[in-house]
Amino acid sequence: MVSRPVTSVQRTEVVPSGDPIRVLIADDHALFRRGLEMVLQDEDGIELVGQASDGAEAVQIAAEAVPDVVLMDIRMPKTTGIEAARQMKEVAPSAKIVILTISDEEEDLFEAIRAGASGYLLKDIPLDEVADAVRAVHDGQSLINPSMAGKLLTEFATLARRDAEEEPAKHAPAPKLTEREMEVLRLVARGMNNRDIAKELFISENTVKNHVRNILEKLQIHSRMEAVMIAVREKLIEIS
Repeated sequence: MVSRPVTSVQRTEVVPSGDPIRVLIADDHALFRRGLEMVLQDEDGIELVGQASDGAEAVQIAAEAVPDVVLMDIRMPKTTGIEAARQMKEVAPSAKIVILTISDEEEDLFEAIRAGASGYLLKDIPLDEVADAVRAVHDGQSLINPSMAGKLLTEFATLARRDAEEEPAKHAPAPKLTEREMEVLRLVARGMNNRDIAKELFISENTVKNHVRNILEKLQIHSRMEAVMIAVREKLIEIS
């Protein structure tokens, strides 16, 4: 019920270690929230810290509970999921936000990413894959379907170019990335996850994580797909 995937989220044996992943669910459909709750509450290493039925309530709970991952509907009363994501980045900047949507419109996805979301799930994803998705996002992956990556990049280029034309003074040049960081960023743009990037570049998965973290820090952003958006805008990578 909650699009079969998303980057390739590999199913692995879960060995709990450290603190559990704190998850907030925000959706105006009680039945859908209950379905997510039933699946996640039995998962090792995952703790539900709150539920919200609208965007405003979700922001309030996020400020109080400081979740690690937020699963949030895009269409909600009072405040939309996209606007709530923007506000959450102010009150709980460390939270990884995944927008739940029935829309596969590229512009909706683009706006979600611009708002700071780490990805999206279409609501037909099997519920038993949600826990893997939560772990993947918490681990730094972006939940973007590889088949949509090209469309998203095209949309990035179009809207980023429009932004630059309309508000050129707001766009400072992006900080310089190393050659290896550029290689990693190009593979992220193809929708590849950390494990596949590591195999492609013959480096360890931890090294990939370090490169991604450095890219985000240099660009002063929250998600991998925001990095791709900036890279397209600044012509650091080309769309094939």
